[in-house]
Amino acid sequence: MKKRGKLVFVCRTCGFQSPKWLGKCPDCGNWDTLAEEVQYNAASAGTKRRAIPGDTGPVSIDAVILEDECRIQTGIGEFDRVLGGGLVPGSLVLIGGDPGIGKSTLMLQALYGLARQDAKVLYVSGEESVKQIRLRSKRLKTISNRLFVVSEVDLDTILQMVSSEKPDVLVIDSIQTMFNSDLPSAPGSVAQVRESAMRIMIMAKKSGIPTFIVGHVTKEGAIAGPRLLEHMVDTVLYFEGDRSHVFRVLRAVKNRFGSTNEIGVFEMKEQGLEEVANPSAVFLSERPEQAPGSVVTACMEGTRPILVELQALASSTSFGTPRRTILGLDQNRVALLVAVMEKKLGMHLMGHDIFMNVAGGVRVDEPAVDMGIIAAIASSFLDRPVPEGHIVMGEVGLTGEVRAISQVETRVSEIRKMGFSRCLVPESNLRRMTAVTGIDLVGIQTVTQAVEALF
Repeated sequence: MKKRGKLVFVCRTCGFQSPKWLGKCPDCGNWDTLAEEVQYNAASAGTKRRAIPGDTGPVSIDAVILEDECRIQTGIGEFDRVLGGGLVPGSLVLIGGDPGIGKSTLMLQALYGLARQDAKVLYVSGEESVKQIRLRSKRLKTISNRLFVVSEVDLDTILQMVSSEKPDVLVIDSIQTMFNSDLPSAPGSVAQVRESAMRIMIMAKKSGIPTFIVGHVTKEGAIAGPRLLEHMVDTVLYFEGDRSHVFRVLRAVKNRFGSTNEIGVFEMKEQGLEEVANPSAVFLSERPEQAPGSVVTACMEGTRPILVELQALASSTSFGTPRRTILGLDQNRVALLVAVMEKKLGMHLMGHDIFMNVAGGVRVDEPAVDMGIIAAIASSFLDRPVPEGHIVMGEVGLTGEVRAISQVETRVSEIRKMGFSRCLVPESNLRRMTAVTGIDLVGIQTVTQAVEALF
């Protein structure tokens, strides 16, 4: 009689193991994430200890020989920007996003861009048949004799295929469908995802093949599977956006070979994803003129300045506790700035519901947009529009002072390019700036000064 393995409950979020089922994971604190798994020891499961890539002994770091390896360009400028300038040989990239957001479309278009440069690329799908991929490729016009596709979920077969075909770039879509025959658990379980990612990582490091892994996300928006998955890979990318909107934002949350501040903006069209070279013009294209509650500010995404429209609506409430509905901004930050406005500007906002939104579905997190938030709320509260051609920037402190922001020259250059005539900047930044022509710069030290200058 075959010996049964040990029954354990494993958290799908963090990988915590418990001998009994628990409603709440004591490690990560998430509810209803423990799933039943049968755990076998190495002898009964038939697993083998796999060698770690590279030399087993320690070497002096100055004795390591570096080859002149240039980054591989995918042909999609926005994608290469987020990756840090292109693909690094041997890197492992994890990309996640909501269902239907365009992950597989982006991967197919990136592989086609590489195939046009005479690179041999392999697309492994565990969710679509070869005919379905061919139909999608026909719609996206990404057909090339250098783009090879296969529908397979068995990891051993895939690794043997990679070893024999030797592609220049590999895509696994998706990691949750991969099955390792050494483990008895079902595909998508914590053990299967962890072991499959480890074997793919070892293959990528040994062979030097850049590899993309597509990952599913949970209803909370995090990549499904153990948190260890994000620690193992070199780069983690999130494809964000609302399926009802045409714009998609590709954001890096981890990148060992580049900045995590860069974003790529795409527009979803019938022929697939199209790059948005000038996001500022797109985000401001439908901005209403002379509308109270609408303010433009400049934020930085890595090295790129982007002008975004902040919209606010302050209306009297009929409830005992006013509502604060915030989209695209930090809700706690907005609450803090509302308190500053009540204290320093004398605006009684406790009797008003406040709704805020960043037009275009972009998320802005940096403190340099504080003055834009205050200006938008004040404009709606006073029912007076911000003067035409004005833009505001600056970080606001709890005492009502306006603090300096970073890369102000880059922001002002983008503002001038977009045709704005007057810009309110922190006084401390203005003193350190060189003379700028074509735009009127006004220094502000407090929120009171800024509101007086605007209204």
